Amino acid sequence: MHFDLADLNLFIHVAEASSLTGGAKQAHLSTAAASTRIKSFEGQLGSRLFYRGSHGVELTPAGENLLKHARAIMRQVEYLKSDFSDYGSSDTGHIRIFANTTAVTEFMPEVLANFLGSRPGITIDLKERLTKDIFRGVLDGAADFGVTSGEIKMKGLEVMPFSIDRLVVVVPVGHPLTGAKNLAFRDTLIYPHVGLHEGSTLLEFLKKEVSEVGESLPLRIQVFGFEPACRMIEAGVGIGILPESSALRYQTTMQLNIVELKDVWAKRERSVVVREFESLPESSKNLIREIRSYHHYKEEAV
Repeated sequence: MHFDLADLNLFIHVAEASSLTGGAKQAHLSTAAASTRIKSFEGQLGSRLFYRGSHGVELTPAGENLLKHARAIMRQVEYLKSDFSDYGSSDTGHIRIFANTTAVTEFMPEVLANFLGSRPGITIDLKERLTKDIFRGVLDGAADFGVTSGEIKMKGLEVMPFSIDRLVVVVPVGHPLTGAKNLAFRDTLIYPHVGLHEGSTLLEFLKKEVSEVGESLPLRIQVFGFEPACRMIEAGVGIGILPESSALRYQTTMQLNIVELKDVWAKRERSVVVREFESLPESSKNLIREIRSYHHYKEEAV
């Protein structure tokens, strides 16, 4: 069986766009030409790859399976090109990263600014994703690596821990919880909460935890980012569950108090996850090293 890389690339574009027209545009082909190539590809494989409907296309089970392999193949091709461009320079290439809310909003901007500042030949695509989607994206080849927090049970991933992420309760000055000891997450549910936007990894994590104790999260308002959350908390709108690093940063300029949680899950290990570190191009390896060393020095300073 002969695989044409152009057909694999077209297939990925169509699958990600859920549209033959959209995929054809990404592959710089006419819709008719793309349709002919996809049908020929399906004939060669002896499997139907897409269900076609009036609103676009949807992957069949065979298509879902092929997408995983196609992404892995195309990523390896990209790695090969990167390693041999400019004689294997570590300062060229494109890196795709899936990360959780804390990483995207808190420390990755600073890490990436330092990393990209001296490497004009590198481009980066950083996307916020839920934890399960980070794992799936790395395994399927949609991302070169992921940055996440908490316990990792997914098989097929290399896990590289680099720091500790503690969740704490942030309250306005004078709040009844100020100075509380041995506080459990469940004890905070009698107060209105300031939460992050829908789709954020932290909000989804807290919703899961609160459902396990048979309660609901009493959200009063949802905001985009930790700074707006702290401003709402300072104004007395509610309390919030936030990473300790963020809470400490905003406590220097806002009237906030921080209360520790006794729940075991409140202390989470941050990790970089990859399929196979040694197969990554040097640019990706160097960025992972920088992420890990950045946190080492930050924690040494603290």
